[in-house]
Amino acid sequence: MSSPLSFGLIGAGWIGSFHAETLAQRLPNARLAAVADPVPGAAERLSPPCSYQDPLELIADPSVDAIAISSPAASHADLVVAAAGAGKHVFCEKPMALTLDDADRAIEAVRSAGVALQVGFNRRFATDFAAAHARIVDGEIGTPQILRSLTRDPGISAEVAAKVKPWTIFNETLIHDFDTLCWLNPGARVTEVYAQAAALIHPQYAEQGFLDTSVVQMRFDNGAFAVAEASFQAVYGYDVRGEIFGSDGVLLAGRAPDQAARANVELFHEAYIAQFAHFVDCVQAGIEPSVTGADARIALEIALAARESVERQAPVLLDGVLR
Repeated sequence: MSSPLSFGLIGAGWIGSFHAETLAQRLPNARLAAVADPVPGAAERLSPPCSYQDPLELIADPSVDAIAISSPAASHADLVVAAAGAGKHVFCEKPMALTLDDADRAIEAVRSAGVALQVGFNRRFATDFAAAHARIVDGEIGTPQILRSLTRDPGISAEVAAKVKPWTIFNETLIHDFDTLCWLNPGARVTEVYAQAAALIHPQYAEQGFLDTSVVQMRFDNGAFAVAEASFQAVYGYDVRGEIFGSDGVLLAGRAPDQAARANVELFHEAYIAQFAHFVDCVQAGIEPSVTGADARIALEIALAARESVERQAPVLLDGVLR
């Protein structure tokens, strides 16, 4: 049996805290060696064997084999590059980057270093979504023709809305749906995006770029259409579902709206753990994880096209125009 993979975690916020518990307690072939967070005392609250404020010091720690990145999105690409440069395998929360240039830079750094990279699109590891994907690959519903994915968060306060960065609804929320829709239409590529978005819940923050509600239409090169929608105000509970209509049938993924689940780590508890189990297995076996930097780039390209579509109030063709 291989020795446990030693992780350094960057970012001790709410998702970082969950990942820390997973690495320290839930996976027998992984261990949490260190945590870094620039906020004084934040890393120490997770009780790791070693703590840092500077993430670059953690990356340089010789006891760390792999880096788990759960810091703010704007820092992801630089941290992927730094970790790869230090020869460390990388698990990075989505989005991997906020520009295509940064995504390319991260992908190239990982390729040059010969290390593993996995991006945190956890829906791929949810039992029902994974089962739907497997049945599509097996040809059970023929060719996908109409796909739908939705993410409805259980509510956002005015205080939080005031701090949300512009375009978060695409870059950090719907990016899950964009990846899911591409994954559920294997081999197809999105060629056109048309997005509408508004601040319907907290319109007082619209002028500063806050958006809380969106519908995005996509066209694939195999003729299929897809719709992704998001809202930050599902008062009935966290709600994530998908539907794939094909030439020979239809498949559903996700559950009925969950009154009890108030956060994604509740609704996707097992998937969050399974994605790290997969990453550890791949690193120890020397194989590429199933969710790659290239996948993250594809989802980002759609997110950027959705932003451009809102700005232009027109469809956007994905043909290199966003580079």
